[in-house]
Amino acid sequence: MSDAILVSMTYPTLVYSVLLAFCVIYWLIAATGIVDTDAVDSLLSHHHHVDGHDGDGIGLAGILSRLGLSGVPIMLVLTTLSFFGWVATYFTHLLVLLHLPAPMRLLVGTLVAVGALIPGVLLTSFALRPVAKLINRLRPPTPPSILGREGTVISPLVDEAGGRVEIDDGAAGLILQVRTNSPHALARGSRVVLIHHDTTRDLYEVIPATEFQAR
Repeated sequence: MSDAILVSMTYPTLVYSVLLAFCVIYWLIAATGIVDTDAVDSLLSHHHHVDGHDGDGIGLAGILSRLGLSGVPIMLVLTTLSFFGWVATYFTHLLVLLHLPAPMRLLVGTLVAVGALIPGVLLTSFALRPVAKLINRLRPPTPPSILGREGTVISPLVDEAGGRVEIDDGAAGLILQVRTNSPHALARGSRVVLIHHDTTRDLYEVIPATEFQAR
């Protein structure tokens, strides 16, 4: 037991011990409802996603997609990776590093800590891919995009500051907040086409329908 504690609390296993302890504490706090796990995951994705298209970026979201883990909470991926990294460094430390002289132990230990990421990533991908498939299967279907649809200006004007457009959706109709970069404001009754959705402000950019058809 003393060897297990010694190995866990010394370098290089200590690196993964701290990371794994952080993840465990996070999940214990999340279980109380104090931490909004969705908000944390969105925050991490926002800071590490590069181009805003799932699977196309070179940041964290793009890496997860390439590993087949798209949709899996980032903290769950980090926890699983920490666990496998800890197991790899722990047994390497226990069986090999403890028997090396101190100077060599530091050098080899650093290589072990970094090298443990390789099997850790592979095992994390293998372990969580069924979870990713289940999450994607249970995810509500994405509503069809309305980009490219025509609408009618119902506000007095639509300009760079904003305006409102009504879209015929076959039911009660959709009233959307819009803006345009056209040199002239669009008057009430003008026909326009939705060309872009600003998700941060929930605004649509529009252009005159005649300009869209000309393109």
